[in-house]
Amino acid sequence: MNLKLRLTILSFLQFFVWGAWLITMANFWFGTKHWDGTQFGAVFGTMGIASIFMPTITGIIADRWVNAERIFSVLHILYGVILFVLPHSADPNSFFWLMLLAMCFYMPTIALANSISYTILKNSNLDVVRDFPPIRVWGTIGFIVAMWITNLTGNKATEGQFYIGGAIAIFLGIYALTLPKCPPQKLIDKNAPLSEQLGLNAFKLFGSYKMALFFLFSMLLGAALQLTNAYGDVFLSEFSHFPKYADSFVVQRSTIIMSISQVSETLFILAIPFFLRKFGIKKVMLMSMLAWVLRFGFFAYGVPDGFGLSLIIFSCIVYGMAFDFFNISGSLFVETTTDKKIRSSAQGLFMMMTNGFGALFGSYIAGWAIDKFFTHKFTNASDLSAYLDTTADNPTFLEILKNSFNSTVNTDGTLSSVVMVKDWQNIWLSFAIYALILAIFFAVLFRHKHNPEEVSSVKH
Repeated sequence: MNLKLRLTILSFLQFFVWGAWLITMANFWFGTKHWDGTQFGAVFGTMGIASIFMPTITGIIADRWVNAERIFSVLHILYGVILFVLPHSADPNSFFWLMLLAMCFYMPTIALANSISYTILKNSNLDVVRDFPPIRVWGTIGFIVAMWITNLTGNKATEGQFYIGGAIAIFLGIYALTLPKCPPQKLIDKNAPLSEQLGLNAFKLFGSYKMALFFLFSMLLGAALQLTNAYGDVFLSEFSHFPKYADSFVVQRSTIIMSISQVSETLFILAIPFFLRKFGIKKVMLMSMLAWVLRFGFFAYGVPDGFGLSLIIFSCIVYGMAFDFFNISGSLFVETTTDKKIRSSAQGLFMMMTNGFGALFGSYIAGWAIDKFFTHKFTNASDLSAYLDTTADNPTFLEILKNSFNSTVNTDGTLSSVVMVKDWQNIWLSFAIYALILAIFFAVLFRHKHNPEEVSSVKH
C-alpha cells in the first residue's frame, strides 16, 4: 500500500475515534443524564488533566526507549476498552474518573500520530511541510464522518456514540502495528545527565523568551480551543426550547451543522503551507486568534432561521482558520525551532500547554461561569414563556416544558420545578471578548521575525 495512503488512514482513524463522541457528549450529559454544567466542565477538563503529563511522558519514551507506533497501538486499544465501559457510569463522579482514564490513553496519541507521520515522511525523503497537511486533512474528514454517523444513526444523546469510538479505536491500535517502524532516535549520549536522558531538557525551552511566550499564549488560546467542542452542539440543540425553532433542521441535525466547522478545517489545512511561508508563525497565529473572535461573535447572534442561520454557518466556516492556523502551524513551529534530540518531547510539551493546562483552565472556568453567571432560573410560566418568545398557553411550550424540563404549570402560573436556561448569547460574547484581548496582547508582546527558509528546513 502507498506510504502516504497508509498515513492517511492513520490520520482518518485517529480523529474518527474522537469525533464519534466529543461534540455530542454534552447531549448525552445534559439531555439524557440531566447532570449539571459545573460537573460537565470538570469531565471535559479531563482532556486537559491528561494532556498536562501524558503527551510529555509518552514523547520522552518515544524519544528514548520504545517504538512510537507500538506505544500508539497499546494506548488506542486501552482507550477503546474504556469507551465501552464509560457510558455505564452510574453518576458524574464515576464518569469523571473513567473519562480521565480514557483521556490519559487518548490525548498523547495526537502528538504521537504527528511524530509518527513526521518520522516516516522524513525517512522516505519527503517534504513534511508540503506532504503532511494533505495527510492531516483526512483526520478532519474522519472527525466529520464520525459526527455524521453518530447523528444519523440516532446516537447523539445515547451510549452508542462511545461504542462507535471504542470499536474503531481498538481497530486503529491493531492497524498501527502494520506501519513502518519508528524506533527511538537515541540521539542523547548515555553518559549525559539524567535530566537530559529522560528528555526533561525540553523544559529548557521555557528559558527562551520567544519560546516561553509561545507556550504561554498556546495555553491561553488552548482555553478557547475546546469551548465550542464542549458546548457548540448542545447550544444548537437547545434552540429546541424555543417553540418557533423546536422542529428546525438546526435542532434536529445540530451535529451535521457543527460538522461544517470540520469541513472548513479541511480547506484551511491545505492552505497552511502557503500562509506559513508567506506570513510566518506570528501573523498566522494572530489570524487564528481573530478568527476565534468571529467564531464566538457569530454564534452569539446566530439563530436557526434567516440571517441568524447565516451567522451560525459563518461561525462554522471561520472555525477552520481559528483551529488549524493555531494547532497545525504551532506544531510545525515547534518542529522547526527545536533540536531534533528533543522534538517528540517538545511536541508533547506543546500539547501539554494547549490541550493540557489551557483546556483544563478553560473547561473548569467556563463550566463554573456558565452555571454562576449565565444560567437563568425561572419559577413561573409567564417569565419563561416570554424569554422563549412564546406564550404560556402555547401547546408546544407546554410540551417542551414537560419533556425537556420535567416541569408543569401550576394553577397559579408557577412552575412545578425550577427551570434553568443557559444565556448562550452572553456566553459566546464573553468568549469573544477573551479571544480579542488575547489577540491584542499577542500582537504586542510576541516577537518573531519571519524567515521562509526556516519553514522549508523542517524536511531536513
